Amino acid sequence: MNINQPATLNPEYFDGVYRASDDPWAFASSPYERAKYADTLATLPRPHYGRAFEIGCSIGVLTAQLASRCGHLLSVDVSEAALAQARQRCAALPQVELRKLQVPNEFPHGKFDLILLSEVGYYWSPADLARAADQLLAALPPGGQLLLVHWTPVVPDYPQTGDEVHDFFLQKTGPQGPLKHLHGHRADKYRLDLFEASGL
Repeated sequence: MNINQPATLNPEYFDGVYRASDDPWAFASSPYERAKYADTLATLPRPHYGRAFEIGCSIGVLTAQLASRCGHLLSVDVSEAALAQARQRCAALPQVELRKLQVPNEFPHGKFDLILLSEVGYYWSPADLARAADQLLAALPPGGQLLLVHWTPVVPDYPQTGDEVHDFFLQKTGPQGPLKHLHGHRADKYRLDLFEASGL
């Protein structure tokens, strides 16, 4: 392992963040987040996904909005404090399953029609991003979709930038690649890319 490689942020980092604030990124109140969630949901081309997986659900604001499009939605986070709020927010949504899970060290079994990686990839080291990408690709059946949404400005605490995460997945597209790039665009401070498993 390259000792100079930045390390993945550990669960203790996020526990500290949630101790300092119930909603440290203002997911529930920020007009920026509200607009980004609307953009995220509008990008999904299908009205319904039978089995979906959301990595890094935090306090469940986007989870609750995505749930109506899913037969079953598994949403995970590394912080129990965040999940406690998500459970309250999604209590009336029986199709939502909330679980404490640390990807890529842990990964659920089975296939998913949709995987959402929103504001998570830049917390991983390059090595862990590569591990997670292999897991995500293995969990997508042909035609399964992967949606990435990430903040693009540099954050000194984070091992990578949002652009580095998206560019890593874009390298897996092409005629013989495991992914097809269906859509991508940039907003003021985030970018969004939608992929589909090619079955190759």
